Amino acid sequence: MASNIPKDRTVAALGEVWASLGELLGDLTDEQWRLPSPLPGWSVQDNVSHIVGTEAMLAGEPGPSIEIDRESSEHVRNDIGAFNEQWVEALRVVQPNEVLSRFRELTGARLAALEQMGVDEWNAESFTPAGKDTYGRFMQIRVFDCWLHEQDIRDAVGQPGHETGLAVEVVLDEMATALGFVVGKKAGASAGQSVTFALTDGGAVVRQLHVEVGERAAVVAALSGPATVTLTMPIGVMTRRCAGRVGPDDLLDQVVIDGDLSLASSILANQSYTI
Repeated sequence: MASNIPKDRTVAALGEVWASLGELLGDLTDEQWRLPSPLPGWSVQDNVSHIVGTEAMLAGEPGPSIEIDRESSEHVRNDIGAFNEQWVEALRVVQPNEVLSRFRELTGARLAALEQMGVDEWNAESFTPAGKDTYGRFMQIRVFDCWLHEQDIRDAVGQPGHETGLAVEVVLDEMATALGFVVGKKAGASAGQSVTFALTDGGAVVRQLHVEVGERAAVVAALSGPATVTLTMPIGVMTRRCAGRVGPDDLLDQVVIDGDLSLASSILANQSYTI
């Protein structure tokens, strides 16, 4: 079934994350641009280059013709990774201020184009990193991707921030699409079991995501009964673990388990799902 993604909300979220990134990057030194990020093989600049490359592709620009040697680039694990690495490699020789200028130019143009886009085009079938869906779903994934890379950069330079707001809400919307797969397929939850992910900000629960297992595991608006297990954790812990930015055993001291310990352990061991 094609996803029905609200256009104005999603475009506004993209604008928010790009503005936050632009402000953050504008204050970094050249040395900070060269710092390693949580993504193996990528520096702060490489994260920005990846965003630049994807938005350039979406704007219709041809990609660089660079052959990526996967044997010497262990972090490149699939065709999408090889495509991303072409842009990253091409921009490694470019000075940080030029990459930042390119980022601002491209994201400004893309934001203007998205604001002018008609509903039919927004809802049209499109390639997305999650398979065929609507162009709107692709843009929701762009919010998810760009925000995660902003957090990668913030972790690299030691400047936490932007963990609340519209962009984060859209990130969690996109993340919810994979939780049935995580709970049912990866963690092997049984029919009749259910899970609540209680996400916190400053210690207070600000969002709950529920998964119920019937013939298959699915995200639901509310559970039909008490959760088999509730996993309570900060938003930043949830996003970093699901996106594979940390290992399965990392940040567990910030996770509170209430309920079935066996199911909780299986979910936490299999929480990462991004490619």
